[in-house]
Amino acid sequence: MAITAAMVKELRERTGAGMMDCKNVLIETDGDIERSIELLREKGLAKAAKKAGRIATEGLVRIKFSPDYKVAGIVEVNSETDFVAKNEEFIGFVESLSELSLEPGWNSLEDFLGMKLGEGTVKDRLNSLIATIGENMNVRRVQRTEIPGALNVGYIHGGGKIGVIIGLETEAPYDDIFVTGKDIAMQVASMNPRFIDESGVDPEYIESEKKILIQQALNEGKPAEIVEKMVVGRLKKELKETCLLEQKFVKNADMTVRQYIEEAGKALGKSLKIAAMIRYEVGEGLEKKEENFAEEVAKQMG
Repeated sequence: MAITAAMVKELRERTGAGMMDCKNVLIETDGDIERSIELLREKGLAKAAKKAGRIATEGLVRIKFSPDYKVAGIVEVNSETDFVAKNEEFIGFVESLSELSLEPGWNSLEDFLGMKLGEGTVKDRLNSLIATIGENMNVRRVQRTEIPGALNVGYIHGGGKIGVIIGLETEAPYDDIFVTGKDIAMQVASMNPRFIDESGVDPEYIESEKKILIQQALNEGKPAEIVEKMVVGRLKKELKETCLLEQKFVKNADMTVRQYIEEAGKALGKSLKIAAMIRYEVGEGLEKKEENFAEEVAKQMG
């Protein structure tokens, strides 16, 4: 039986499931709308779709490394509540995704969601978990890093609220660079730098900050002829705060992170260079929805 756009539209409106999911089950049931609704419910897709509008800003970050530490992966999975983020099934799901992130062959979040996990895909397992636990969840982001000549060290803060991976380009063995790498990862977790050093700063970011700083100086009533010099000074100060290597080292404020790495390299007799910096914080950039708990319970009871 030919599957029409009208049939897909009707099924989508009745279940709230995704368009492709509706089309696929219609093909599977040869156009039987009622059986398609049942199938979507069995797969957890209808229930998952109904919850998709609810904001998920809690969750977990997990990191994973290959046995030789040359490959590292990091993933963030969100849930609606911190309670679910502590659920053993949810934790196991996030752990399995961090393992999967080490695998090659995917280049986007969409690719990753389509990767095989158990008897289905990552997306299938996610929808099943949503149906089982009864709360909206999403795989927000995932990243894999493998840089020639670099070894990866990580740090997890707050039981999974922040995850950091640092790639160190060096000829030294992993055991010799672990402490240095973890110190740097803790620095990144704490101070949240945006760039490794000035060479990695986006030119658009520089221009945008310049405009803001110039306007600030003019609003303060500073003479136009000295504003440019003032802005250069302020921008340098800002870059020291936002560039990892220029930051004051949290374990010893008498030196910068750059100086700490140089000293660590000298002690090893090997050069050390930061080749990668990845930092995920659960829910960063997402708007958290504040709700009255009693009202939420009343909604669910109703």
